[in-house]
Amino acid sequence: MPKRFVAIWFRHLTTDWMVRCQPHLKGTPFVMAAPERGRMVIKAASAAAEAKGILPGMVVADCRAIFPALQVLDDKPGQADKLLNALAEWCIRFTPIAAADPPDGLILDISGCAHLWGGESQYLKDIVTRIRGFGYDVRAAMSDTVGTAWAVSRYGKIKPIIEPGCQLDALLKLPPAALRLDAGILQRMEKLGLYQVQSFINMPRRVLFRRFGQNLLTRLAQSLGQEIEVLQPIQPILPYQERLPSLEPIRTATGIEIALKKLLETLCQRLIKEGKGLRTCIFKCYRMDGNIQQTGISTSRASRNVEHLFKLFGIKVPGLEPALGFELFILEAPVVEDVLPSQNVLWHIKGNRSDTEIAELLDRLGGKVGMNTIHRYLPDEHYWPERSVKTATSLCEKPHTAWRTDLPRPVLLLPQPEPIEVTVPIPDYPPMLFHYKGKLHNVVKADGPERVEQEWWLNEGLQRDYYCVEDENGARYWLFRAGHYGCGEPKWYMHGFFA
Repeated sequence: MPKRFVAIWFRHLTTDWMVRCQPHLKGTPFVMAAPERGRMVIKAASAAAEAKGILPGMVVADCRAIFPALQVLDDKPGQADKLLNALAEWCIRFTPIAAADPPDGLILDISGCAHLWGGESQYLKDIVTRIRGFGYDVRAAMSDTVGTAWAVSRYGKIKPIIEPGCQLDALLKLPPAALRLDAGILQRMEKLGLYQVQSFINMPRRVLFRRFGQNLLTRLAQSLGQEIEVLQPIQPILPYQERLPSLEPIRTATGIEIALKKLLETLCQRLIKEGKGLRTCIFKCYRMDGNIQQTGISTSRASRNVEHLFKLFGIKVPGLEPALGFELFILEAPVVEDVLPSQNVLWHIKGNRSDTEIAELLDRLGGKVGMNTIHRYLPDEHYWPERSVKTATSLCEKPHTAWRTDLPRPVLLLPQPEPIEVTVPIPDYPPMLFHYKGKLHNVVKADGPERVEQEWWLNEGLQRDYYCVEDENGARYWLFRAGHYGCGEPKWYMHGFFA
């Protein structure tokens, strides 16, 4: 697929943003300034201020001599970068690869996207019209390379869409600054009378290198497509992502569900071909007003069952707010796993489907109460009780050791033992009474002790003597004593509850 790029230039980025925040400034000459070496220096000027001859880099005191009524606002450091990042994220509705180009531009990789808008002309027109509708004064250009698109958007006086392979013709009559060269190189070129690219582009490369360095050759090669220029997208491109633009804004739940179903079918077909299934999935909906609505699901095991996934999303879709309508839908699968050959026959098959049915049930419950509230535990190879259990990552995970059944273990094990106060008749006996959370319990039955030594290769500490005790109400508890009475007064703890 041939590469195509769009460069967008915001001529007055921060001042246009200020007008959006304070509409009364529209048409008023004003600047944004910041202190620099004891002087207030202009960082950005509105279009009306530039018409008065006031430009960025000038000193505020000098500008007020030119135009006494000039309004001066404080410049916010980093505001331009925040605006570019937000605008780049908004542009994801036009292409999955959008990058900020500080201090005042965006670069879009639109390869394979323009046909969805009916062609490159309509595509570029839609982008520029929408951004201007937000109040930003922009220029944009399209080309096979980032460098040529950047140059034409800022310095070109020709049509903004450069035909494939015509980068050289588009650059010839532009100034050297269109190649994104350093200020020192531009000064040397101006002294030599090189005012256009065509003045030096046919010179031998060794001559250009000797006079201007490697930077000039690199920029020339990038602009002409002889060297690849890598973009840094505002959002990383997920390998499993599907997009569905809409010709008309979609506001109804039925329309949203149709879009979701189509995206799921496309994504799952791809997963089937690659032998994978998704564990998490995110459904993003881009609204006409720039707002992004999204919802996500998680599964207990790798899944590519469209019907099952659609039911999970069905719980979340009513929470989406279309407002003026959605114009783009994106479905992402950030976490996928390989599907074992034995799993291929689990969907829609006769016979035992208990594992699949359990996974689907857990997914439905998790969609209603949250996946973080459902846990599966497996035994772990540790003596210390709180280390002897671990959380399983999925239903497919198998235990490396068997559950211990030779000695009683509580149904509920506290993650951390809680201290209690006890009354013991004589050392090494179970307690007669104990206080737990402000309540007194009389022990009527007890069994133990069971000695559990500290795992010395992990931690140092006292051994524990565990007792199973039953109070007067029939409730059973798992208590332990840390240490023994021969080394002072030991401490007692509550660690679990029996059924």
